[in-house]
Amino acid sequence: MKIFITGGAGFIGSHICEKLYESIPKSKLLILDKLTYAANKSFLSKILIDKKRVKFLQADIINSNKYTNLIKNFDLAINVAAESHVDRSFTNSTLFTKTNTFGAHIFFQNCLNAKVKKIIHVSTDEVYGEKLSGSFKENDKLNPTNPYSASKAAAEIIINSYKYHLKSNILIVRGNNIFGNRQYPEKLIPSCIYNVLKNKPIKLHGNGKNIRCYLSVYDFADAIYLLIKKNKIGTYNIGNNKYFKNIEIAKLICKALNVNPRKYIKFVKDRPFNDKRYSINISKIKSIGWKPKRDLRNEIENIISWYSKNYKIFKLKISNL
Repeated sequence: MKIFITGGAGFIGSHICEKLYESIPKSKLLILDKLTYAANKSFLSKILIDKKRVKFLQADIINSNKYTNLIKNFDLAINVAAESHVDRSFTNSTLFTKTNTFGAHIFFQNCLNAKVKKIIHVSTDEVYGEKLSGSFKENDKLNPTNPYSASKAAAEIIINSYKYHLKSNILIVRGNNIFGNRQYPEKLIPSCIYNVLKNKPIKLHGNGKNIRCYLSVYDFADAIYLLIKKNKIGTYNIGNNKYFKNIEIAKLICKALNVNPRKYIKFVKDRPFNDKRYSINISKIKSIGWKPKRDLRNEIENIISWYSKNYKIFKLKISNL
């Protein structure tokens, strides 16, 4: 199997690359990444040593001339590349539209031109907007509430429009908040860890009571592999039903690091709009044999250990946190 993966040197992308490399032994991977602030080629060090099976290309998905000829007749293409930080999307929304919408469109069109057999687009549960009670199913309407989620929803609409006139195998996945090693410390969990390690305050938006579900990056990669293995198309939610308030996350990390949360937690001005609660129904993917196996509470010490050893990777890029 020949597989093309964009955003493969990022947090989620690198874990997906490792999972497919290990689970599909005869596969060959072409990994593309622009290597923005949130990506690091070292995340792929375990598999890049296999030069017969893995090749890396530093490029932007918008620059299709860099990769179109390389992916002709590939079996699979997965688009993970994205700008993903909501706060940044409010201050630089056009960058998010450029990468997440226009970039995804170019990626998709060029995969079609190259006759790639199957295309997977990684989206987010945030395209649904907030859900104060109950959970969103895959066929519920999209109602994004910030520039980031709007750019991801727009990409979905463009990609899904092709299914009406092309016989393409298209799969879209919408994931929860993902946790694990390698995540850039602008997101809640790694930023809490980093700030405590550096003896800086943990900054929580508003009152810290916004609710999110957190899914292990390993569980997410397992889901991607299973969907590939079973050759599924359409749209699938991939998530967890373990709910946490932001302040609970901060306290969990303070406890694991044996510090007083009152000393570190600081409440700051909220986002222009901050969804109170996200929740997705995962019955569809559970029906094919997947379920989340890892719990954040059990994984947090391993994650803290990784950041304690590796936070210098991000040192020069997050001095403003």
